[in-house]
Formats: sequence, structure tokens, C-alpha cells
Amino acid sequence: MARQPEAAGDLIRALDAAQAGAWSRAHGIVQAHDGDPLANWLHALHHKVEGDAGNARYWYAKSPMDYERFADPELELQAIRQALTDEG
Repeated sequence: MARQPEAAGDLIRALDAAQAGAWSRAHGIVQAHDGDPLANWLHALHHKVEGDAGNARYWYAKSPMDYERFADPELELQAIRQALTDEG
């Protein structure tokens, strides 16, 4: 199933916000796209960064990534951006 253009734009805005340290704004954006695997991945990372491992693992289970794969959030954000770009 193809991602709607507005969803792709929202996920780019969420990534930009997260990379700027505005995790709360990023979180609000991805919550609007529950069910989208890349939105779920960014949602998972948000909870991982805030230290909520249980909630993070819940969202990782709904994403194409696993909790342990990345230790560095910045590298993980880059990977999410790359995955979104690759889909486009």
C-alpha cells in the first residue's frame, strides 16, 4: 500500500522536528499516522529517547525495525529518513 503524499510530508516534518530536538512535536505528528510502519518506527524511537523502553518496544513491534539495532538516535533518524526516501 502506497503512502499518501500528505503522510510522507508529515513524516518528513516529524523527522525534521526530531532532529532539531523537538521530540514532542515529532510525537504529535507520528501519532496521527498510527499504523504506518515508518511512523511507528519514529514513534518507537521517541519513546526510546525518553527512556520508556516498554512503550518503545511496543512501537518497534509495529515497525520494520527492532529496539536493539541502533544505539545512536541520530543514526536511527538518518535510517528512518533513508527508508522514507527509498519508498518515494
